[in-house]
Amino acid sequence: MDKRDSETIVSAFTEEQVERLTGISKRQLRYWDRINFFAPSMGFEDRNLPYSRIYSFRDIVCLKVLDRLRNEAKVSLAHLRGVKDKLSHLGDDLWLKTTLYVLNKKVVIDNPETSAKEEVVSGQGVFQIPLKIVTGDLKNAVLQSRKRDDSDIGHFEKKKGIARNQLVISGTRIPVRSIKAFAEAGYSVAEILREYPTLTEKDVKAAIEYEEAA
Repeated sequence: MDKRDSETIVSAFTEEQVERLTGISKRQLRYWDRINFFAPSMGFEDRNLPYSRIYSFRDIVCLKVLDRLRNEAKVSLAHLRGVKDKLSHLGDDLWLKTTLYVLNKKVVIDNPETSAKEEVVSGQGVFQIPLKIVTGDLKNAVLQSRKRDDSDIGHFEKKKGIARNQLVISGTRIPVRSIKAFAEAGYSVAEILREYPTLTEKDVKAAIEYEEAA
């Protein structure tokens, strides 16, 4: 696997994968998206389409922090929205690159102008114990979450509720017909693998052969 493919593996995640990696429920993710609190980096305009919310690795790190703030430290969503508004010039990077603290369910930051810790929304100086945001080794967690059994490679399955009950590559949600569509469009096996980096050459070839034999 070259460097490009290695980076691709950790670049895009479905709601189900984000739920497993961050602990934030799909319901909460969709609500945050709907109220424009935190939207996926690769969301489609029509959110009613399947897989219309796709998250980046950067999104996952931000959401891991938000999970600690909202669901563990019990900081109110109203307060977090106030923090986002106050630090809007940082965009979503405020959750990623800013050292955040919590005191009495309020978010605190280091003010570079005063060299003091201040509650973000009110601007009041405070003394507090920092909330340690532990994201862990997310890349390893991601790779483990996408690890497939050897028995799945080159085989297919059909499960209720997955890909609208279509035949998919075992251990994935990738329809066999999608692989065939790429092949018919002139994509080589290598090019298809770049589109679906979690698959193997054996998966792709088996899918193409299955469709041709059907």
